[in-house]
Amino acid sequence: MKAAKLAFGLICLAILASNIATMSRWSEARGVYDDICYLRQAHLFQRFGAGGLDTNAVRDDDRYFEGKLKDIAFAEWKDPIRWPCHNPMPGGKVVLQYPPGTGFLLALFPQGHQVVPLYIAASLILCGLALSGIAMARSLPSVLGAGVFGALAVYLMINPAKASYSVAPTMALCAVAGFLTALWLARGKRSVLLIALIGLLLGASVNFRLPNALLAAGYFLFLGIPFLWTRSLATFVQGLAFGAGVLVGMAPTLAAQAINAGSALSTTYGSADLVAPAFDLAVFGQYLRDMQIVLIVLAIGATLSLLWSREGHVQQAAFVVAGNLAVNLGFFLSHPVFTPYYVVPIAMLSLWTLSFARLLQPAEAREAASVRREPASLGALPR
Repeated sequence: MKAAKLAFGLICLAILASNIATMSRWSEARGVYDDICYLRQAHLFQRFGAGGLDTNAVRDDDRYFEGKLKDIAFAEWKDPIRWPCHNPMPGGKVVLQYPPGTGFLLALFPQGHQVVPLYIAASLILCGLALSGIAMARSLPSVLGAGVFGALAVYLMINPAKASYSVAPTMALCAVAGFLTALWLARGKRSVLLIALIGLLLGASVNFRLPNALLAAGYFLFLGIPFLWTRSLATFVQGLAFGAGVLVGMAPTLAAQAINAGSALSTTYGSADLVAPAFDLAVFGQYLRDMQIVLIVLAIGATLSLLWSREGHVQQAAFVVAGNLAVNLGFFLSHPVFTPYYVVPIAMLSLWTLSFARLLQPAEAREAASVRREPASLGALPR
């Protein structure tokens, strides 16, 4: 088993090294609108600090964004109304549509060398958790499972994570939140501080992509339904701590919306981006032909498998994931717009949670499960 752990650990490190070598050759001027818009947010943070939350087009007085538009040969670079990723607000301002989190992380690195360090940092977090999972495995099947999943998770930081700068930090947060969720459920006495931290991380993920708000849905169902049934004070406190964590985590986005759109609950997205759910067979077909369907099948299969577990915390992790998958897949698969990364966050959060839930299974529970699966010996057969 030690040889298997070493082999999978080396595989994960080899994929990480290959990813870093590939990432080091990436260009920050690949002609994608989203890229330069995230970089504009980063530039505002570097110029104005917290004042960078205000993304009004008039603040481009140093012509930074105009220069980026010229670099990609955008014809209407002079007219802010025509700028990509920007929308006019009722007050007359033209502002960035994206939440501020991705730009904030990019701003931590020097201008011109921001994207590669962000992706490398996120990849290191994922690889660290993958190696931890391999080290925690206590049987050959669990080593194989942790090793294959860890290698897949690290590889995904190249494709599809490259499709949007917001995906890389989302992937890292989902991995950490998945581990903490399994840890929270594995403890006999569930920590209020730990569930608050999980809520904080999931709330913070909203600062990268607004649809990440759906990642908290399964937790609210898991905590809310038992409270409605039992009216337990402990369950209420857990739910309150989680909700408070989510709210604090997404505070930067609420502040940015208040500054740019006039209200914390008003979106900076234009009406063209607010697409109502409507099932579209063509969009569903795109998911079936995309890498995302593999992740969806893996997440659903692992959830169904663990729902039948007799180990309490493993089964409860599956309940959290099941609720989360139902809400998120129900939304995205009925959303008449397709991208190569829409369901990646929920799939990865689910798989990290289930993987660590199984790995954190107490030794005595593993032994009991092993005994239940073993056939009776000849000596024990009835005569």
